[in-house]
Amino acid sequence: MSLVRKRGLSLPVAVFILFAPGLRAQTHDSGEYKIRMDQPQQVIKGLGFEIQNDSIGSLNLGMPEEVVAVPHDIAPSERIRLYKEMLHGFRYSRLALGLYLRGLDAEQKQIVERYPGQLADLREMQDASGIEGFDVEYWSPPPFWKDSKSYYGGTVAGHDPAFFNAFSDALVKDAGYLNRSGLHVVQWGLQNEPVFGETPLNGEKAVAGVRPKMPYAIMFYSPEDYAMTLHYIVPKLRALMPSLQIHANSWDGPSGNYAEEIRKDPELLRQIDAWTWHQVGSNSNDQIDLQAKYMKGADGKPVYSNEFEYQPADLKKIASPFMNTGQSLMNWLVFENSPTWYWLHALKPVTNLEASGYALGFWRPEGKLKQNLRPNLKPGHWEFNPENWNALAGFLKYMPWDATRLTVEEGTVEHDQRILVWKSRQGRIGIAISNRGPNPYTFHVRADHRLSVKGHRYTVENLDVAIGKKSGEDIRITIPPQSFEFWMEHTPPHQ
Repeated sequence: MSLVRKRGLSLPVAVFILFAPGLRAQTHDSGEYKIRMDQPQQVIKGLGFEIQNDSIGSLNLGMPEEVVAVPHDIAPSERIRLYKEMLHGFRYSRLALGLYLRGLDAEQKQIVERYPGQLADLREMQDASGIEGFDVEYWSPPPFWKDSKSYYGGTVAGHDPAFFNAFSDALVKDAGYLNRSGLHVVQWGLQNEPVFGETPLNGEKAVAGVRPKMPYAIMFYSPEDYAMTLHYIVPKLRALMPSLQIHANSWDGPSGNYAEEIRKDPELLRQIDAWTWHQVGSNSNDQIDLQAKYMKGADGKPVYSNEFEYQPADLKKIASPFMNTGQSLMNWLVFENSPTWYWLHALKPVTNLEASGYALGFWRPEGKLKQNLRPNLKPGHWEFNPENWNALAGFLKYMPWDATRLTVEEGTVEHDQRILVWKSRQGRIGIAISNRGPNPYTFHVRADHRLSVKGHRYTVENLDVAIGKKSGEDIRITIPPQSFEFWMEHTPPHQ
């Protein structure tokens, strides 16, 4: 008799065993879990978010001239609260070049700040929140380098070596400009979702010779142009910033045509540090059921999601976005061995109708507003969006940077219950568990040394509720439905 329900998961990501001869099949309300201290997995670097540092139209339509930006619009005391209460604990901030940082020089070859103090705001956020730095990625390069001569749509303006050499020089200068302005550029991507830009969006019909309207800054690369641009730029970036992490391709990771084109150039492939996926609003079950899809072609390189949010249609498909978000994070770490994971936006303005599914919180710009998702919020102030924020808050508080994930042998891999175990650099064990099911669920956890842990519970209604202590090599933790819990070892075990 076997307790395994999910098959086809390769070691060492998941190992399933029977814990005792003759053990009866478990119900959905309990499960057996053994922590393997001798089987460390990936180092979990920390989590990331994106920052809306300039204006975008509601439902992502257009890029208004008015400045609607964070932290620009936030009152000084509210900025401090933002940095301490929300952003502290994150490691990375994704910075959208050509979209939220889209000012241009006179020739439209280089990206610069669009309004006075824009980079100073980002530097303040970086330093006050304690993030390591920015994941710099283009939504569109400057218009000079595009055939459309616009941030909206288009592709590269040339295909000969002289063009790619000059184009790559310009992109490297953008990175240098950010560094000189005090922003720590620690990760870099050539293009957000390079598959879009040439084909019509929003159901528009393509007309020969007429370029369809694009909703915001966007750029299409053919796989060949994408790989060729990287071929020219990567050595130059390495010379400027040797420790920079370069990822590809912010869409379909290692499995699609873009990665296939990169693999044709062995030296370029060697210089790509990680593969990045976008699976916006997807069910967290995918990371379990479709593990082979996400890992296909990774060839030992890290794989992770650098954007997650809910489009309005996605919200209708997910019974509990709160639970799905936290379990998506956990499943990427457990089943794809990801070193990091990104939520989309820290804050969105109350004027953006998509904000509820996009943001960890809302802010209120000054002035008269045509639409307002939070009418009681004062100008210059912000508030949390519990449906999204509460799902991540415990991980930011209790899962330290550079923790090492430990293998957990599971009697049964459940979709609605998840366990994630790590060891900090100081040797302390952390256990995160979740229960998306309708009934209480008991995790029967075994370790090879005595654990002494304190519990903290997170729900949509409540944050960081103390729930007592447990100790022993064999502990049972019963978690109520629609909850995340964090059981933390406050002193490392005796060696």
